[in-house]
Amino acid sequence: MATPSVKGVVILDSADGSRMHAKYFAKSLRDQKAQLEFERSLFQKTRGQNARSEAEIVMLDNTVVVYRAGIDVIFYVCGEPDENELILTTILDAMYEALSGILRSHLEKRTLLDNLDLVLLTVDELVDGGLILETDPVAIANRVLMKGATGETPMNELTISQALQSARDQLAKSFRN
Repeated sequence: MATPSVKGVVILDSADGSRMHAKYFAKSLRDQKAQLEFERSLFQKTRGQNARSEAEIVMLDNTVVVYRAGIDVIFYVCGEPDENELILTTILDAMYEALSGILRSHLEKRTLLDNLDLVLLTVDELVDGGLILETDPVAIANRVLMKGATGETPMNELTISQALQSARDQLAKSFRN
């Protein structure tokens, strides 16, 4: 069995279908003209659909596409025609939930554009070269926000005894200084 992979990750404006972010890994979608045509077709096929609560699946141009809507944007994950839709949906949900956590549930055009650096990092933590790197939204958000970069466990992942010990250590350190 082949390794699951992704052809592309796309975020489009739900009003006019304009590109907010797109990252393609398939050779057939490497040139700008092919990408824009694919995005136009994708938007035409999915616009007006209600995919706010869960992902929807469509087949377009020999590509399986799962998508989910934000407030005024649509998130897409594209795969090969024989790719497992559940895997693509897991990737889409990981991206959606990680961005929702990072941006405090403001998945709208203006917020995404204002925080485009975080959007780009989220996609990079999710998929690289078409290969799936991570599907845990909390882990993705922590990496994007550089939480735990010092080697420490983020506070929201500590047990109660670990949190108390951390507080004691910090208190003792402050008395020594």
